[in-house]
Amino acid sequence: MATHQISLHWQNNELFHINQNGRTLPIDGAEESISQGFRPKALILSALAGCTAIDVVEILNKMRVTFSKFSIQVEADITDEHPKVYHTVRLIYKIELPEIDRSKMEKAVSLSQEKYCGVSAMVRKFAALEVKIDYL
Repeated sequence: MATHQISLHWQNNELFHINQNGRTLPIDGAEESISQGFRPKALILSALAGCTAIDVVEILNKMRVTFSKFSIQVEADITDEHPKVYHTVRLIYKIELPEIDRSKMEKAVSLSQEKYCGVSAMVRKFAALEVKIDYL
């Protein structure tokens, strides 16, 4: 069984540094206008986008699909009451590829969501996860 480890170190005020595999990521709870780092909750959305993006690109490459302008937009609705959590998350895949390969893109997204992306599986434990593909 694999184990992931990170370490967190306080810098000042509400700024912390997270160390992972020799890389540093700033985390900050300060107001957006003065924040020097990423918001912890939003990093869940970043992890979700990154996880499924890696899957989709790997799958499309294995299918020998030529694509360009690939991006993912993530939107999340949060509860009003504390602890504030995401209750609905929307993944919008945006990709430019030949129309003939759209079914392969849909298969890649489906495989990522249903089989490979562990972050998607974790998000589904606490929120509804909606998926859409926009073809450019």
